[in-house]
Amino acid sequence: MPAVPSDHLGELAALTTAVFWAVSSLAFTRAGRRIGALALNLIRLMMALGFSMLLALVLRGTPLPLDASAAQWGWLSLSGLVGFVFGDLCLFQAFVLLGPRLALLLMATAPPMTALLGWCILGETLSLTAIAGMSLTLAGIAWVLLARPAEATPIGQEPRPSALRRGIWLGLGGALGQAGGLVLSKLGMGDYDAFAATQLRILAGLAGFAAIYTVIGFWPRFRAACRDRVALRQAAFGALLGPFLGVSLSLIAVQRTNTGVAASIMATTPLLVIPLSAWIDHEKIRWPDLAGAVLAIVGVALLFQGP
Repeated sequence: MPAVPSDHLGELAALTTAVFWAVSSLAFTRAGRRIGALALNLIRLMMALGFSMLLALVLRGTPLPLDASAAQWGWLSLSGLVGFVFGDLCLFQAFVLLGPRLALLLMATAPPMTALLGWCILGETLSLTAIAGMSLTLAGIAWVLLARPAEATPIGQEPRPSALRRGIWLGLGGALGQAGGLVLSKLGMGDYDAFAATQLRILAGLAGFAAIYTVIGFWPRFRAACRDRVALRQAAFGALLGPFLGVSLSLIAVQRTNTGVAASIMATTPLLVIPLSAWIDHEKIRWPDLAGAVLAIVGVALLFQGP
């Protein structure tokens, strides 16, 4: 593997990704409550593809990544299927079975999964400082999520043991999808343009969801969802910051720094949602939120010292 650049551009891209994902998650939550998560997945990817095509036309002179090699098409398409389709479907179903708190806690296992896959597939290693930073960051995230009040399940009661086990496996599947998507992206991307690489991932995600819709007969419900203008506006804002800018910056992050380091910084998204929710939804910020955030910030600072 080539030496990782030490200009901290990757770490800054990862931190900006976390901010964008935090904002987009609020928009997607509102849109998903109106049209459902399954319809939202395809809508957000379609909108993200539109944004990326406009940018590519301006910056690269072509709306699609036609200059990508066959290997880049293969690896990045596989990354899109693993991350956007497998990972997101597992995560959204885990939200249903476990609620956001436990589902996000399971997603906090994505950074160590990413580091392990990066070591196995890419030959990446982590310094002791980076390992300490990752541990502090994940500890801060876990502290905040475990201290938050538990949400009721949709039926107003605790999930049955079978549903709980299924939700845990799905939450871990979501984390594995995110980790695998990042590592496969770095494997296939090389020094290729990150925004064009995102287009390849989005195209694969669109194809995957289209196939699922066809198999389960979801197209009539999808067309009905597309008539909700409020949800479409919310989805458009989320798509701009999430699967377009956010995912593109996440690829810049893994391109410029260790995948485990990038994933750990991006995992701070749940912490960033807290002040946003306090500002927009007037939710109260509690002392464990502040303590966990401070711990995570110390961890992120250590991650900026180098991979």
